[in-house]
Amino acid sequence: MTRQDRSLEQLAVRRARAKAGWWMHATVFLLVNAGMAALSIASGRHWAIYPFLGWGVGLAIHWAVVWLLAPGGNFMEQLVQRELAKLQARDPW
Repeated sequence: MTRQDRSLEQLAVRRARAKAGWWMHATVFLLVNAGMAALSIASGRHWAIYPFLGWGVGLAIHWAVVWLLAPGGNFMEQLVQRELAKLQARDPW
């Protein structure tokens, strides 16, 4: 196995772990918030929306980090390619 193959494999493992972590976070978010919603409805008060919104912001940030900004991700790769093209246009070797 070449050095580049090992590097790609390490990146793939890191990205797979990050995505699995996000899916776990999303699953726990849904289960816990469903339980809180049931308790909220049963009590006749609608308090569960506050933890839902707060935790939802955290989940959205986690999503952005994992799916948009992760090394090797589509969005990050586009940004890297754009910056590389700018640098090459400005300072050709």
